[in-house]
Amino acid sequence: MRTIWKRFLTGVLGVIAVVAATAAVAWSDKPVKLVVPAPPGGTMDVLARVVSDPLAASIGQAVIVENKPGAGGAIAVQAVLGAPADGLTLLFTASNVLVEIPHVLKLNYDTLKDLTPVAEVGRSYVVLVAHPGVPAGTLSELVAYARTSRGKLSYASYSAGTVSHYSGLILNQKESLDLLHVPYKGSPPALTDVIAGQVPLMFDGMVTSLPLIRSGKLKAFAISTSERSHLLPQVPTFRELGYADLDFSNWIGAAVQAKTSPGLVAKINAEFLKLAATPRVRERIMQLGFEASPASTPAQLGELMRKDFERNAGIVRTFNIKFE
Repeated sequence: MRTIWKRFLTGVLGVIAVVAATAAVAWSDKPVKLVVPAPPGGTMDVLARVVSDPLAASIGQAVIVENKPGAGGAIAVQAVLGAPADGLTLLFTASNVLVEIPHVLKLNYDTLKDLTPVAEVGRSYVVLVAHPGVPAGTLSELVAYARTSRGKLSYASYSAGTVSHYSGLILNQKESLDLLHVPYKGSPPALTDVIAGQVPLMFDGMVTSLPLIRSGKLKAFAISTSERSHLLPQVPTFRELGYADLDFSNWIGAAVQAKTSPGLVAKINAEFLKLAATPRVRERIMQLGFEASPASTPAQLGELMRKDFERNAGIVRTFNIKFE
């Protein structure tokens, strides 16, 4: 009888442990929404859908991806800020929406005060690419060529007031060049013109340029990682070539409105970190061209966001970049 009772207690305690463990990570008993500031099919949207299904399976609730593109991400941000601070509505975004766009667009919110970054699942870096016809094989050769073509060589960016734009300004300043900036509305149209040879150069995010580099439609000169990327091991870093200032990166992950309780933020962070460490999800993230992200706490990610925000503000002031 004592043995049966002991087994019963063991079973009950086991159930309690399972329930407690589930409650520790499942922050909601209702569906969760990931609001994406980009249209369907874009990089942010694709990554949101990579994580949505396994996240739903893990927390036992539906995870809905809702696309709200436009206004430099402001439409999506406003949707999150307008929802209750209950962890059910998350902004799933690239960090440039939070730390770059606010410096070149007039917004009615403050990303540092109104939003709290929760977790990142992937990170992308800036790569300098060119049309294969550009007569240079290294960055030093490209700089030399730019000096002989002063005022005639242009570079594309995926938008004015972003690191894609800043990178060319910094290279211009450091090497006393005169590269002409040609802004676009996104990477795809810019890359189309670079491939066609209409604009010879571009500072682009690695995610969108990677397949074109691998196929030979673009050639790459340098990348902004601290160490060479396993995705492009043949491409040197800007740092190793003497351009330590060109160290821009963009993380993609989740944020919530700042009114969300710290305890809830911690639970969501733990769930995303567990998800990002899952081999299948990690492999898919890297297949898309992202580097694996460090396991950052919300506080660490918030500090990174603040530093990037302040650095970009300084660049905007230095180069007198105007609001649009």
